[in-house]
Amino acid sequence: MATSGIKCIKRTQRDYSMAFKLGVVERVEKGEMTYKQAQVHFGIQGRSTVLVWLRKHGKLDWSKPFLHPLMPNSKETPAEKIKRLERELADEKLKNQVLNGMVDIMDKEYGAGLRKKYLSGTSGKPKKNSKSR
Repeated sequence: MATSGIKCIKRTQRDYSMAFKLGVVERVEKGEMTYKQAQVHFGIQGRSTVLVWLRKHGKLDWSKPFLHPLMPNSKETPAEKIKRLERELADEKLKNQVLNGMVDIMDKEYGAGLRKKYLSGTSGKPKKNSKSR
């Protein structure tokens, strides 16, 4: 049996950098590919390596691999749903803070005026209509 001069080196999990792992996890959690597709695409040998990374570094609950939280027909318990929604809320709050900071910088440095300007004479109460019913 003749073999070519190329020697196949088996990789261990220590060969993958943290940035690589997080990149794979992010792509799977965004829904770009399944964890099995990611395994094939990136040439990861272990069958469950990507799933282990998802459980370890992912933001979603990967304890049950066949019930993905983003799939509409998945059955999550109320406690799991609350946990997931709390994580999503925390992520959205962080995004909101970042965006508000960016708007503040734009206003201060460039005078962009992106914030809504309220009229100074109003108290926020709706005006009463002079017409009676």
